[in-house]
Amino acid sequence: MTEAAIGLGANLGDRRRSLRAGLLGVGLPIAAVSSLYESAPVETDAAQPRYLNAVAILECPSQMAPEELLAALLRVEAVHGRVRGPGKAPRTLDLDLLLFGAEVRSDPELLLPHPGLVRRRFVLQPLLEVRHALRAPDGSPLSERLSECAGQDVARVEGRCWWWRISS
Repeated sequence: MTEAAIGLGANLGDRRRSLRAGLLGVGLPIAAVSSLYESAPVETDAAQPRYLNAVAILECPSQMAPEELLAALLRVEAVHGRVRGPGKAPRTLDLDLLLFGAEVRSDPELLLPHPGLVRRRFVLQPLLEVRHALRAPDGSPLSERLSECAGQDVARVEGRCWWWRISS
């Protein structure tokens, strides 16, 4: 079994329900899910609604390749109305493959660890919540990188049970 970390985000529609549906739609065992965070859009000039974000740790079968998981994430996004286009457009669901075990890749279609992992507080903070001892490929603790993105507008809005408790 390989643990994979995925980032979940949405800033259109019923964001909370979209994140839950995306998480469950992947169809892999869930080892851990972070709290729910709300964040301002980053790396875009366009005015956009705020995002809801979380990180989940999935248990992948030993024979699964990271490309297979990425393909599954893209299929789930499409089912939930994600339209991919240029730039950082608003989205109904965003599922990013952040980590796949200790894999390091620099292929055009797949970068591991995800390049935004240490630049985005809305990814790094929830990831460290569920796996606080993670290390970067260079061996340094990821927790040391949190201060580099401390000024980003991110706030915890709900505890770790958000994904299995949907209110009406």
